[in-house]
Amino acid sequence: MGRTLSFLYGLASYLLFLAAFTYAIGFVSGVAVPKTIDTGPVVPLTEAIVVNLLLLTVFAVQHSVMARKPFKRWLTKFIPASIERSTYVLFATLALIMILVHWRPIPTVVWQIADPTLAMVVLGVSFFGWSLLLLATFLINHFELFGLHQVTASFFSRKMPDPHFKTPVLYKMVRHPIYLGFIIAFWAAPTMTVGHLLFAAVTTAYIFVGIWLEERDLIAEFGDEYRQYRDRVAALIPFWRKA
Repeated sequence: MGRTLSFLYGLASYLLFLAAFTYAIGFVSGVAVPKTIDTGPVVPLTEAIVVNLLLLTVFAVQHSVMARKPFKRWLTKFIPASIERSTYVLFATLALIMILVHWRPIPTVVWQIADPTLAMVVLGVSFFGWSLLLLATFLINHFELFGLHQVTASFFSRKMPDPHFKTPVLYKMVRHPIYLGFIIAFWAAPTMTVGHLLFAAVTTAYIFVGIWLEERDLIAEFGDEYRQYRDRVAALIPFWRKA
């Protein structure tokens, strides 16, 4: 019964994430969803900035704290290890839903591409970014990243394999193709408003913090193997080599 409940919990967390993530694509790109980053009630500028920064801060803190090993060790004193990742995914999804629901638009236009063909090309670049990050998740085991592998292994009483360092395809060109995909998706906007610019700037700044935190953990786990990889492969710009 416990394994079954854990599996259902992990599956529900994943499906909720999948729905919120799919909506987020439309939210940022302004396509096919009722509420986007540039729609909704317009409030005074100061209120909009404060609310939006608080939403992004909650998202960043949740990601940073719950992804660290000390927090994971503390959390698994109270919940089975098999649902630790699903719990992280659930809270990350709830933080994302808060942004989607409560984001305050700041519709002042920073730039706008008037040519319809060029605008479609830029929108296509944004969708390329989303596709890139999704592909990158599957290259390193999408279902383990989002907790399904762990609850499935527990359900069938299988042991999770020990972590090992690998650099498939995209990871031979950049160390963080997932983050690169997010940056492309957020900045490739045919119409860039102040609200969208705030979102893109703050999330990009957090990405650099996330890279630092993540690489610190990877060095602690894989040691010189990751240090050599870091020296050999660029973080975000493909084939960029350190001087």
